[in-house]
Amino acid sequence: MRLVRTSLIVIASLIGTAHAEGDSLVDTLGPREVAVGEALRGGATGASAIGMNPAGLPLNHELVFEGGYGYRISDSASLIGVSACDSTNAIPGCFYYSFADNDMHRTHVAGTSLAYPITPRVMLGSSLKYFNFSSMDTVMEPKASGFSTDLGTTLRITDLVNVGVAGYNLLGKDSTELPRAVGGGILARPIPTFSISFDARWKLETGDHTARYGGGAELFLRSGNGQTGFPIRAGALRDNGLDATYLSAGVGMATLKFAIDVAARLAVTGPEATTIIASMRFYGPRLAGPSLDGTP
Repeated sequence: MRLVRTSLIVIASLIGTAHAEGDSLVDTLGPREVAVGEALRGGATGASAIGMNPAGLPLNHELVFEGGYGYRISDSASLIGVSACDSTNAIPGCFYYSFADNDMHRTHVAGTSLAYPITPRVMLGSSLKYFNFSSMDTVMEPKASGFSTDLGTTLRITDLVNVGVAGYNLLGKDSTELPRAVGGGILARPIPTFSISFDARWKLETGDHTARYGGGAELFLRSGNGQTGFPIRAGALRDNGLDATYLSAGVGMATLKFAIDVAARLAVTGPEATTIIASMRFYGPRLAGPSLDGTP
């Protein structure tokens, strides 16, 4: 009887793990990151820089407010995020809040991201965040709250190629919901309306060094007058810890004053993790991006 009980506990734990696709490394991502296979560490700007690489904030010069909502079918997770980012000043930064709630746990994260361009080619960034995590499974996922820190750097190799590296939850309170990890990626833009990228991320937890790697592309179509754009994105992602492969795609519409993005991700192998996410951005002042020769 004891053997049967033990076997049921093990099976239940494995099933729970198979469906626990989300943590703070995933749940804070927006539709642009999801659509390109989470491959945006080399070119993350605005709200995308919060979860990918805070050092990407100086890559453009704009004031933007963003709000988004996502839903993951496998665990009935609701994913909410709001942010305000200003990269028009000498030290670009964001304020943000995210909320994730599924059938097992709930997480609040609020923080700020700051970046500084050391040179036109080298940028450094950091995020300081406060989190509050609670779970129905207090044994495997104990309640936790506290501060955590991300660090990142972005290198502009040329006008066409960027490389980004970021470390997540490197300093601060330990929590199963905020695992330590490091990631890096490269983004190339051979023409102004097309980009392609590839990223990888590794967890740094004791007994868990699983990898998550993916790639994607974006084609930006413009209207005849050039005032409206329509990004089309697609990507693929592999998580060797979950033995899962995902395909993703997204579309959007962008004007000088606002933008809308929608993305979906589908598991083609491994546990079910279908996710649909959308966001809307409102722009304030928008200036030309920085050049490599140091001119605005």
